[in-house]
Amino acid sequence: MSDNAQVKNAAPAKPAPKEQPLLYISSSPHIGSRVNSRILMTNVLLAMAPVSVFGIVLYGVPALLTILVSVAAAELAELLFRKITRQDMRNADCSAAVTGLLLALVLPPGMPLWMIALGSAFAIIAAKEFFGGLGANVFNPALIGRAFLLLSFPVAATTWAVPRALFGPAADAVTGATPIGLIKMGSSVADVGAGFAAAGLAAGSDYWSTIRTLFLGSHGGCIGESSILLILVGFAYLLFSGTIDWRAPVSMLVSVFVFSFLFGRDALFAVLAGGVLFGAVFMTTDYVTGPLTSSGKLIFGFGAGLITVLIRQWGNFPEGVTYAILIMNAVTPFLNRLLQKKYGYVAPKKTPKNEAAKGGAK
Repeated sequence: MSDNAQVKNAAPAKPAPKEQPLLYISSSPHIGSRVNSRILMTNVLLAMAPVSVFGIVLYGVPALLTILVSVAAAELAELLFRKITRQDMRNADCSAAVTGLLLALVLPPGMPLWMIALGSAFAIIAAKEFFGGLGANVFNPALIGRAFLLLSFPVAATTWAVPRALFGPAADAVTGATPIGLIKMGSSVADVGAGFAAAGLAAGSDYWSTIRTLFLGSHGGCIGESSILLILVGFAYLLFSGTIDWRAPVSMLVSVFVFSFLFGRDALFAVLAGGVLFGAVFMTTDYVTGPLTSSGKLIFGFGAGLITVLIRQWGNFPEGVTYAILIMNAVTPFLNRLLQKKYGYVAPKKTPKNEAAKGGAK
């Protein structure tokens, strides 16, 4: 047989297989963006920087140590947990630092450092990593850490330091009650103002001097909740940078104001005192533990404000922001199912009435 015959009888060569495009299967979101989690978390850290610095100015070294220990413990807890469980390291996304700083800012200055480290580690491991890590947690980790410390060490978690006097000689007291705590014990807003003036924290004891002190922040409380002015600065930055949505925080503030008024409380004082504004700005706006839809965010903020006022009115705690937001975190999955967001859905165009009438006449 000739070589030509062998070539004719040979089976035709199969063409080389084409490279198939890779198919990626993952959960939402499916739209790519240059704004990643690290950028968002960095924006939150920048927004909290003013209140953090102000807290250190008010309380000195104890506040600084609280912040440093809380952030370091959060980062270390995440690193060790993911290493032990053989998961990818992702400390570069700054989410653990945000949790640690948030927790530090809702704690009193001077709390034992080992308690702070324990609370921060609990927040990361129990409230975040046990649920699957970033994006999978149901409850706000920082608030879980604070609730854990309140239940485990109630005395240390509610021992408040008197800040440095800004309007006169400081009082001899080292610790004192917060404005919202004084109201819970039966004092009036006038009594709170008189206490501010006696401690050198306010220029006078009249009502508007009290409101001014609450707004500027020269009074006792958690490290980051004192200055309403600086919290609003952080709120403005997060809004204009597109990091958060306005609906949940504004809805919560309106809810606290309205229900405080209906229950016979000073509504303006109720909004400015305690951790209402800090919780509204930095806690209700969490992407993971808050609703997805606009109407869901409004309901979330409304519910958090109502529960806060109810706890203040009839609960054992003088403040209710922590548990109010955690309760609404538990409601979030229900809100997401009830108020579903249709991705890629385009509503049909409505036919004008006159055109519909013409069509019917034909």
